Amino acid sequence: MSTVDLNEPGCTPDEHSRGKQKVLGSPAQFEKAARLFRAISDPPRLMLVAQLAQREICVTELAGLAGESLSTISQRLRVLRAENIVVRKRTGKHINYALADQHVIDLVRNALVHVAEPGVDEPESETAKERRKYEQKIQI
Repeated sequence: MSTVDLNEPGCTPDEHSRGKQKVLGSPAQFEKAARLFRAISDPPRLMLVAQLAQREICVTELAGLAGESLSTISQRLRVLRAENIVVRKRTGKHINYALADQHVIDLVRNALVHVAEPGVDEPESETAKERRKYEQKIQI
């Protein structure tokens, strides 16, 4: 029986190389992309972005839709503006927010479609775990 040394590669780069492969972006672009993902990784901020993917919305209306205070929504929007995810436009006394561009809309829609696909596991909530345990008990 032979053993495999996990410290040694099983192949060489030449075995797979079909010309030099270009890196998709620069270090600065990876840093900016990571900041963008951090900004939308917070579920309440992501929900705001999803709302804005549908249309431009006044900050007061966003607060009403989210059921939260203006200051809370404004803080979340400030984080999103800092990463150029949203832009704001003043129209009289209204401040409307919109997504910065189509790339952000596509990114959020693709993420939401992806997690809705069959086979993409979602962490089970405590309520769902309790319900499953109860259902198993009554089947025994």
